[in-house]
Amino acid sequence: MVTKTASSLACLVVFLFTVPVPAIAQQPLAVEIVEAVRAPEHRSYSLTGEIRADQSVMSAFPVGGRVIEVLADVGDMVEKDMILARLDPIQSELAVRAAEAGLVTAQADHRQAIEDYERAKSLLVSGAGTLATRDSAEDALGVARGALQRARAELQSARKTLSDTVLRAPSASTVLDRMVEPGQIVGAAQAAMELALDKGYEAVFEVSEAMVLQGAPTSDIQLSRLSSPQRTFLGRIKEISPLVDVSTGTVEAKVEVIDPPTGLDYGEPVRGTATRYEGDLIRLPFEAISASREGPAVWKVDRESMQVSLQQIEIDRHETGLVLVSNGIEDGDWIVTKGSQLLYPGRKVRRVEVSQ
Repeated sequence: MVTKTASSLACLVVFLFTVPVPAIAQQPLAVEIVEAVRAPEHRSYSLTGEIRADQSVMSAFPVGGRVIEVLADVGDMVEKDMILARLDPIQSELAVRAAEAGLVTAQADHRQAIEDYERAKSLLVSGAGTLATRDSAEDALGVARGALQRARAELQSARKTLSDTVLRAPSASTVLDRMVEPGQIVGAAQAAMELALDKGYEAVFEVSEAMVLQGAPTSDIQLSRLSSPQRTFLGRIKEISPLVDVSTGTVEAKVEVIDPPTGLDYGEPVRGTATRYEGDLIRLPFEAISASREGPAVWKVDRESMQVSLQQIEIDRHETGLVLVSNGIEDGDWIVTKGSQLLYPGRKVRRVEVSQ
């Protein structure tokens, strides 16, 4: 038994010493090779935002007073000129009555002044009156005419003030917020309700400053409700704030909703997905990446000699199972993927089918 084993080892040693080592080393190594193809790359980003009114207004009473009635609440849909709230009108009503009385007095004084002027003018023509009397009557008529105009303006102002005690919707809208309650004292122009005008929707997102600096998306924004992500609708960039929120490092971006789905509501959370052009890049499997003293590299194959050389590259970014290369190789270059760990400069290779 010992003699047989010793004989086998001797034969193996003789074989190893008789086979030319350089000949073994120069046999082409079977490797997987891919052809580099440079193509446009687009990257998608998704953020969660909130649906808001495309246009909203703060509705307020033009005059101050005590609120006696509030007829609309948050979420109510109101039509144009619908009454939203009322102020106590007593003081305004008294002012209207006083202005009406003042107008009646001014009208009577004006009529009397006209009669006095006509009488003085007739007497002057007949020779029974004097020029001074006629001029005095004419001056009195001018004063009465001015008083009448003032009384009419005061009545118009009093009626306007009375109408201002009623807050009406400027157009068809939805109540977003209510800031007054019955019995509350409010000042002139103090916000009473926030209204969303029925003129469309917008989605508002807080975008990181770094993403904004990379440039705007190259296509429309794909929007979807968090409650039904399978249903998408389109949006378009409307406005990007020039100011950065120092507390969050984000910028407010507004997206106009182009085709809102039925039932979309203000304040509803939505997801927005934007696509941006990242340049023309080459995609390689992660197995192709090697390294040298200068940085990342790949093994490039010379098509004529089928010998490899180490080629430096610039990596744009990594993805799952892939590396996106920006510089270092060109369209049509042959790059070794699987088997690259066995290579050295000048090594000959042969191509095998790439496994799927």
